[in-house]
Formats: sequence, structure tokens, C-alpha cells
Amino acid sequence: MSWLLDHRGEFQLLVRERLGKEAASQVLWSAPRVICIAENFTRYDLHAVHEMGRTIDLVAYRYFGGGLLALETVASVQEHRSARRTVAKRPAQRTAFPDAGKREEPLAELREALYEKLLALGEDTQRVERQTYDAYRRLRNFACVVNTRRGAVVVYLKAGPDEFDLVDGFSRDVRGIGHHGTGDLEVRLRSREDLERADAMIRCSYEMA
Repeated sequence: MSWLLDHRGEFQLLVRERLGKEAASQVLWSAPRVICIAENFTRYDLHAVHEMGRTIDLVAYRYFGGGLLALETVASVQEHRSARRTVAKRPAQRTAFPDAGKREEPLAELREALYEKLLALGEDTQRVERQTYDAYRRLRNFACVVNTRRGAVVVYLKAGPDEFDLVDGFSRDVRGIGHHGTGDLEVRLRSREDLERADAMIRCSYEMA
């Protein structure tokens, strides 16, 4: 992958030699994309493509037999272009709540702790980034972490709400309630203690996927 993205000129010549000038002229060489197709990807693969900072898609396939093949995008990363474009920074704006940023810090740390717990469940765990949530999956999603809520880290789990004693303000049944991601059990995390309380729910969801 790295060779292809770092040697675009050489690859362009290779395409001309193999496919001809007419085919090469139809390619948008200014925006190359690498698509990797495999039966499965590990969390290390997902981490690697994010660290490379290039335009790369990871696509997982499943063959069902009888000529039936399913493809699903596991990760889609865009090239970092910050080095090519300079944007003037606006002066910092004053806020009526000078400690607002500090209040968000514990939630950011809690979100990272949740991510680590989900990825550590097994080597087959995959993280798929969506616009409004991050999905964690094996063959199917078992946890979806919403990234637009404030005041709590909200995660929807595959485990059935009937399997646990629900606690008002911490967990609830969202069957029939519209929400981002998949899962009928909503859990709101506000502290490390909440994360520990949700451990059984998270592990149950992982086993069901």
C-alpha cells in the first residue's frame, strides 16, 4: 500500500504499459485510493491504515457458496491534506463558561476507556467508523458508540434489555425508539464506575455477535 501511494508516477507508467495510454488517461491520478479486500481484518490493521494517513479502504468479503459473495466496507480513511493547505486560525473565543472544556475532559477519557474495553474483547473485533457513531462488530454489530451526545457516553448494545435489570438514568429498553446505530439496549456512561457496571452487558453483546 505504501509503495503505491508514494510512487504514483511509477505506477502511472506501469498502467500505461499494461493497459495503454487511453486507459491511463481516464484515471484521476491526483487522488489515488487503495482498496484492500480480505476475509477479515484485525484491530491492528484498522490502526495501521489510520496511522498511514492515506486514502485507503478496507473491504471484508464473505463467500456463501453458489456464486454469492458479500462485500462490506470495514474502514474508509481519507488522506491527510493538512500539509498541503494552510488555514488561518481564528483567535480563541471567550466563553461564559471557562471550565466547559474541563468538564468534557473526563468524558473523553471515559470514551477512550470504553474503546479500549471493546477492542480488547477479542482479536476478531472490528471498529467501523460512521458519521454519527462508531460500530464494533464481529460478524454483526455488538456495540454502537454515539459520538454526538454530551453529558454521557451513550452506547447501544446487542444484548436484550430483558436479560438485565434496567436502572433509570443508566440503562433502558429502546425497542421501538429511533436512535443511531443498532442495539435494543441503551447504556449511558458518566464515570468509570458506570463502565464497570456495564461490563456484563458489553460481554454478553460480544458473545451474541
